[in-house]
Amino acid sequence: MRAVVRWCVAVVSLAALVVAAPPGSAGAAPAAGKAATAVGHGGAVATVDQDATAAGVEVLRQGGNAVDAAVAAAAALGVTEPYSAGVGGGGFLVYYEAATGRVHTVDGRETAPSAATENLFLEDGTPIPFAEAVTSGLGVGVPGTPLLWQHVLDQWGRRRLDQVLRPARELAEHGFVVDQTFQDQTAANAQRFAAFPATRQLFLPGGAPPAVGSVLRNPDLAATYALLADKGPAALYQGEIGRDLVAAVRRPPVDPAAGQRVRPGLLTEQDLRGYRIVDRAPTHIRYRGLDVYGMAPPASGGTTVGEALNILEHTDLAAAGQTQYLHHYLEASRLAFADRNRWVGDPAEVDVPTGALLSQRFAATRACLISPGAVLASPAPAGDPRAPRACQGGGAGVPSAPEGPNTTHLTVADQWGNVVAYTLTIEQTGGSGIVVPGRGFLLNNELTDFSFTPVSPGLPDPNLPGPGKRPRSSMAPTVVLAHGRPVLALGSPGGATIISTVTQVLLNRLDRRLPLAEAIAAPRASQRNAASTEAEPGFLATPAAADLAALGHRFTRIAEIGAATGVERLPDGRWLAAAEPARRGGGAAMVVHPAPR
Repeated sequence: MRAVVRWCVAVVSLAALVVAAPPGSAGAAPAAGKAATAVGHGGAVATVDQDATAAGVEVLRQGGNAVDAAVAAAAALGVTEPYSAGVGGGGFLVYYEAATGRVHTVDGRETAPSAATENLFLEDGTPIPFAEAVTSGLGVGVPGTPLLWQHVLDQWGRRRLDQVLRPARELAEHGFVVDQTFQDQTAANAQRFAAFPATRQLFLPGGAPPAVGSVLRNPDLAATYALLADKGPAALYQGEIGRDLVAAVRRPPVDPAAGQRVRPGLLTEQDLRGYRIVDRAPTHIRYRGLDVYGMAPPASGGTTVGEALNILEHTDLAAAGQTQYLHHYLEASRLAFADRNRWVGDPAEVDVPTGALLSQRFAATRACLISPGAVLASPAPAGDPRAPRACQGGGAGVPSAPEGPNTTHLTVADQWGNVVAYTLTIEQTGGSGIVVPGRGFLLNNELTDFSFTPVSPGLPDPNLPGPGKRPRSSMAPTVVLAHGRPVLALGSPGGATIISTVTQVLLNRLDRRLPLAEAIAAPRASQRNAASTEAEPGFLATPAAADLAALGHRFTRIAEIGAATGVERLPDGRWLAAAEPARRGGGAAMVVHPAPR
């Protein structure tokens, strides 16, 4: 009975935050045929794509749990969002297990080949052009996605891999309807896609991006899913899919007539056989009386979101005016990114002070640097979490290295109270641009998440390439608990903007008291320890933007930031699922048994 009472208190405390949203705070209406929010019982799924959301809900309706539905939705995204995720990529999954009350985090990040060194992207001591690294075999890491799927199903699933792959396999066989976002992403990559016959044949039918409203089929991917369903991940890591993958990396299948230089990669079949999924301890902080869990390094999402929240806990954001609220959010992000860039890398290869980065003691030494009337200079220097000193400052600034802007995220809950937040990627929009011939999926360019050279000369860089090393990621799947029970889970794509997006949505929900759908829809700005803050047009149109500029903030206009999804447990036990109403063409939220709000 005590557990029930504590749960009631927890949900009521969060429900008190649900108030009417400010007029005009929502984005545009969802695209026809899909809804950005849904409320009901039996479980919920939110993704950027209607077909993927439907695949997850179908598995829930058949008795699968949140893990089963997450894998099903992820596999479907490999069909309909192939430029953001798929068999050729990796990701991070956070799972709340209702039966035990534990939060588990799983690292399916890609790894560098065993032959990689710190000089991976150098030529005669000089970094190669970033674009040449992206569209190459050199940027391809060992994929982690298929093995992560099997790993989480083995540990917590109720369904077999072949069962949860069935919706995606059928979707690949029969095709999906092309929307404007898919056509735009194809058009933006058309020149480099055209250089690879297999990519051109699949995504440029007739030599042009597929028309909006047309049906795009991927029979090769359907066959790949069938092989994975039959033989499991061994078909890739020890079998024929892997042999084809390695051949495409080491001898990129480029059309000689394209006149494009495509550097070969170093990946081997032995690298595939040696790949392992890692179960990691989650990051954990307390914020406003809630427990916030995230993904530990090599993901930087958990530490950087957590540090920013720790810094902001020193300010009453609920009582602050809009300008000061946003000013403190931007400055906390600036400082957290400085520390991320200096300290976070693959913990198997470098000493990452994860616990110290998330300590309240360290946060206090950073929070006192924020002045309500001035902007910190950028790039701001990192603090030293191992030896925190009052109001740490001074020293060389630590900027961010380039990072691809894409990825995708899905959030799932089930009838038993289990919750999954899963962010997966192939890095750049379109990854490396290389479709493995006959297999129907794009290869990642994840190794370009490494620093090519130290970002701050004279300071150690924890994110340089190395043999078998996992590049630092910004992915930030997040689960929030109250008294051991889930109240909120979310995440977003967007490269390094993932961290600021997740932070801003959490602040909108927990401090500014916006309902989840409005917290997601609100206009965004992303400060990543740079002289200028990226901001959406809707953000720049607010009165607060002018006030922030008067304080010294500088802004760079960007069309959109992120594409978040989330689920929330309501006081009466129903699930609320929410996705973007407009960004990336609008996401899709569904529940198993809809009920009135």
